[in-house]
Amino acid sequence: MRTIEVTLDDVTFDVQVRSDPADPTRFVAIIDGDELPVYVPEPSDPGMLEWLMINDRPYEILLSEHMEWLMSSGGMHQLEVRWRDRVGGPATRPASGDGRIKAPIPGLIARVLVEEGAPVEVGAPVLVLEAMKMENEIRATRSGTVKSISTKPGASVKLGELLMEIG
Repeated sequence: MRTIEVTLDDVTFDVQVRSDPADPTRFVAIIDGDELPVYVPEPSDPGMLEWLMINDRPYEILLSEHMEWLMSSGGMHQLEVRWRDRVGGPATRPASGDGRIKAPIPGLIARVLVEEGAPVEVGAPVLVLEAMKMENEIRATRSGTVKSISTKPGASVKLGELLMEIG
């Protein structure tokens, strides 16, 4: 059993997760002593999840690739997930990515915060994407130098569209 610390819009929950060895898409989440069955289907687009079932109720969500935010019918929510190792210390999900930054949701590019050739650190804001009347900071997926920018302010982008590359 794993313990995960989940912070959703500044409210933190300790969640124990027990996987089903017979089915990798099924889990039991224990929150405040309540056991909730969870079904997580294979995502159709890597890094994104379209729906899941909690306690036999379906929920449609979009989850950012690096688990920084999630969008549901209730709107956009800031998210932080920290796995706890065996001795109880938190271990954050390591930054990953090949340097390609793709649109996590369809929307309009409000601002480009960096220029080609600029150095960036992993997690630094590089773009602002407006979607559903909300501005969403898009962050660098790795440290490096901005190799190319494939968009500009005012451009409409589709889900998964390449926005920038960091090398």
